[in-house]
Amino acid sequence: MTPTTVGILGVVALMVLLVCSMPVAIAMALVGVVGYALTVSSKAALAMLSADLYDVFANYNLTVIPLFVFMGQVAFHSGISRRLFAVANSWLSGLRGGLAMATVGACAAFGAICGSGPATAATMAAVALPEMRRFKYDDALASGTVAAGGGLGMLIPPSVVFIVYGILTEQSIGKLFISGVIPGILVAALFCGVISLQCWLNPRLAPPTSRVLWRERFRSLGGVIETLILFVFVMGGMFAGWFTATEAAAMGAAGSVAIAVAGRNVSLPKLWQAAQETVRTSCMVMVIVAGATAFGHFLAVTGMPMQFAGWLTHLPVPPTAIIIFIFLFYLVAGCFIDSLALILLTIPIFYPVVTGLGYDPIWFGVIIVLVTQMGVITPPVGVNVYVVSGIERSLPLQTVFRGATPFLLALAVACVLLMVFPQLATWLPAMLK
Repeated sequence: MTPTTVGILGVVALMVLLVCSMPVAIAMALVGVVGYALTVSSKAALAMLSADLYDVFANYNLTVIPLFVFMGQVAFHSGISRRLFAVANSWLSGLRGGLAMATVGACAAFGAICGSGPATAATMAAVALPEMRRFKYDDALASGTVAAGGGLGMLIPPSVVFIVYGILTEQSIGKLFISGVIPGILVAALFCGVISLQCWLNPRLAPPTSRVLWRERFRSLGGVIETLILFVFVMGGMFAGWFTATEAAAMGAAGSVAIAVAGRNVSLPKLWQAAQETVRTSCMVMVIVAGATAFGHFLAVTGMPMQFAGWLTHLPVPPTAIIIFIFLFYLVAGCFIDSLALILLTIPIFYPVVTGLGYDPIWFGVIIVLVTQMGVITPPVGVNVYVVSGIERSLPLQTVFRGATPFLLALAVACVLLMVFPQLATWLPAMLK
C-alpha cells in the first residue's frame, strides 16, 4: 500500500473507533502508532509514541491549561458565578425573557475567567436553571439557553480551545485570546436577540418578572468587581506586554485565590476540590493532545494532509467556496466528535489549505471556534446538552436539544458577519504588539 492509502485507511479506522465509543485519546494514539508502524517501522512507531507523550507533558506552553482551569475552578467554588448571575438578573429584570438573557450575560462573564464551554454550562445549569424554573420559564427555553450560553466559554478568553489551536498552529495565544473578545460579545448579543424574538412570538415561554429599582441595580454591580479585576489584570497584562500567556495564566490563578481568600469566599476543602477538578480536567485535555500529536505525526509521514491541501487549493472554485466547504465539514463533524478532539484531528489537514489561500490564521481560529461551538449543542454528541441534562436530571435530552436549536441561527449569523467583516476578529489582535 502507498503511504497515502495507509493515511486514508487510518482516518477511516479512527472514525470507526470513535463511533464504537472508544476514548478519543486512546483511539487517536492507537491509530497513530499502528499507522506509523505500517508506514515506517514498529520500532520507530514506539519511539514516536514515547517521545510524543514526554513532549506533551513536559511542554512549558501547555502549562496554561491547568493554570487557567484552576482559575475558573476557584472562581466557581468561591461563588463568583452566582454573583454574576445576580448582577445580570438585576439589570435585565422586567424584560420578558430577562432571566434567560441574564443567563447569557452571566455565561459570558464567567467564560472570561473559566475557559471551558462544558464547565461554564455546568456552572450556570446549577445557578440559573433553578431560578428560571421557579419563575415558570419554559423548560426548553431555559435549558437551551444554558447549553448554548455555556459555549461562550469556548470563545471568550481565556479559552482552552484557543490555547490548543495556538500551540498546533504556532500562533500567538495572546492574540488568539484578544481575537475572541468582540466575536464573544457579538454572539452573546445575538443570543439575547434570539431569546427576545422567541418570547415576542410566544409570550408564554417566559413570564415577566418584577423590575428591580435602579439603586438596587447599581448596588448589585459590586458582584462583578472580582471578575472585572481578574479579566482586566490577565488580558490587560497580555495586551500591554507585561507578561506572556503562560505568565498571565499563573497570575490569573494566583489572583483568583487571592481574591477568594481576601473576600472570605473559599475554604481549604473548596480549594482542595478545585485542585482535584483541575487535575482531572487538565489530564483529560493533555492526554487527548498527546494522542492527537501521535496521530498527527502518522498523517505527516503519509503526506496526506499536504496532498489534500494541494488538491483543495487548486480546485477551480473561488477561495470563499473552499472556506465554506471547510466550515460545513466542521459543522457536520461537530455533531459526532467532541470540539477539542475535532480541532486536534483536522487542523493539521485544513490549516495549510487556509494559509495557502491567504486567509488570516487568527481569523480562521475564531471561525473554527464558532463553528465547533455549534457542535456542543447539536445531536448526537452535543456535550453541553448532556452536561445540562445530567445536572438537571428531570430534563429529557430532547427537550434541551429542542431549546438549543434556535441559538444555532445566531451562531450562523455570527459566522457570516465574520466572513463579511473579518476585522471583527483581527482588529484587536493587530493592536497587540
